[in-house]
Order: sequence, then C-alpha cells, then structure tokens
Amino acid sequence: MAALDVQRITLAVIGTASSTMREKLGPLLGTHKRLGTMRSITDEDRMTYSNLLVEQSGPVCRIWLNREPVRNAQSQLLLDELDAALTRARDDADTRVVVLAAKGKHFSAGHDLKEAQEKRADFSVEERWAYEEKRYFNYCMNLWDFPKPTVAQVQGACVAAGFMVANMCDLIVASEDAFFSDPVTHTMGAAATEVLIHPWVMSLRAAKEFLFMGERVSARRAYELGIVNKVVAIGELPDAAMQVAQRIAQAPPFAMRILKKSLNRVADAQGMRQALSAHFDLHQLSHVSSEYLRTRDAGLAKAIQKGATHGA
Repeated sequence: MAALDVQRITLAVIGTASSTMREKLGPLLGTHKRLGTMRSITDEDRMTYSNLLVEQSGPVCRIWLNREPVRNAQSQLLLDELDAALTRARDDADTRVVVLAAKGKHFSAGHDLKEAQEKRADFSVEERWAYEEKRYFNYCMNLWDFPKPTVAQVQGACVAAGFMVANMCDLIVASEDAFFSDPVTHTMGAAATEVLIHPWVMSLRAAKEFLFMGERVSARRAYELGIVNKVVAIGELPDAAMQVAQRIAQAPPFAMRILKKSLNRVADAQGMRQALSAHFDLHQLSHVSSEYLRTRDAGLAKAIQKGATHGA
C-alpha cells in the first residue's frame, strides 16, 4: 500500500476516534523516510474549519477544500477559513511548503453563486466593493505573497474563481482530467474574475483567447501554455503533488523564502500588482453595467447552467 494511502486511512481513523484512542494511535504514525512525520488533523482544526481539512506531512501542510457536494464552490465561510488556515501555516515554524488541494472530483467550480444570489444580490456599490476587495482580491494577494512555496493540486473543474485561486500558487500539479476555464464574461456579463492573473501565467495572446472564447482548456493544453507545471494520472495526483512539495521542502527555508520574494519581485517590476489592482477597479464597474444587471435580475444561479455550455 502506498505511503499516502496509509496516511489517508490513518487520518480517517484518528479523525473519528475518541481523544483517548487518538493518544494511543498517535505513536503508530511513525516516520516515513520520504514523507516525514505525519501529524493528524488536530481537534482545534476540526472545530475551527467546517469547509476545510488540514493535514501535516513533515514540513508540508496540505489544505483541502472540502465542499465536495457543490464542487468546492467558494462560499464566504470557505474563503475566510482558507485565509485563516494559510495564516496558521505561515506562522508555523515547522511548515516549509503548503499544498492547496480539494476533495472530490473537482478542484473548484468558482464562487458560490447561489449564496451570492441569496445574500449579496442587492449589495450597494460600496458593499460589493468592500466584500470583494477583502475576500477576493486581498485573500488572493495573501496567497500570492505567502512567504513559503505553495503548490496547487488540481483535478476536474478549475473554473473562474477556482482558476484564480489555483494560479495564485507558485506551482500547479494537475491530473489528466483537469480542465481550466473562465467563462465569466460570457455567462455573467462581468469582466472576467476579480484578479486578472491570466496574462501573468500565460502569454497575453493566449490569455485573450482563453477569456474571449470562455472555453475549456485541458490539462495538457494548460501545460503547453505554461499554466501547469506537471500533468499526471488522476490516481497519482495526491502523491505527485506531495512529492513536489517534499522536494521543495528539502531546501533551506530562509533561502527559499528570499528566492520566492525575488522571483515575485520580477512580476512586480513588470507592473503585475498595479495591473491587478487596476483590473479589480474595472471589474467593479462591470458589476453595475446593464449587461451584468440583467444576469443578476434573472438569477445568478442561472449563470451556473449557462456556464455548463461555456466551460464551467
């Protein structure tokens, strides 16, 4: 049995066991030469997060989006929990690398539009700006600026805000069944997602095709475009992402930290941060256009159905 399979089984057992049993099972986790010492999901994590699962494998923290029934659609609570979990991993001296993964068949179908329709459809300009600046723009930039290396582990749908979040990570390991799309302009009448990371992870011409067409891009095509670093069979994805993370974690952590800072400054020197901020402002303008308002009045949830024919 593969080492990661043993880890998953152990986590499942410990996660449902009593505190006494967890204390007895703890020593059985042992140390694996390749993966390091496994620390189970703590009681604190289980109480704090309802939309995430967190596991520790030696110097690697893997955070799982855990809204499988809705294709890991990003609700307000999920985003708040993800930012909190990243903060905890940032402050943990034992964590050197973070893997962002998702339970189920899909990485993320994007924002939870049903929740948006129920709770935010009638937001004022000021309310929407504040909400999206905090949870969409700032949370994404927190991930981009995360001081430790990050690896996205992507399978199935990686759509719209799912694409946005995954591409704030340093590397992406994808399964062969993964696909990427941002059909927001076609389906909702909005100017793409809140963080226009697209031309920074592929060429400008490719980004224009990707967004103008709003169609799916396969994992293999995403690899050719430079979006994805590695494509593996679906059954190999968890191990492959962990192997990449564990390899990175072998480097001296401070040297890796300042190397990442220098690499990100290359993009900053080219104007990336200013361009992303400028797009966010224009994206907010698109929310008050007659085109978007027609979509909102018809029901944002209908955009999900429309998206099924445009890449979602």
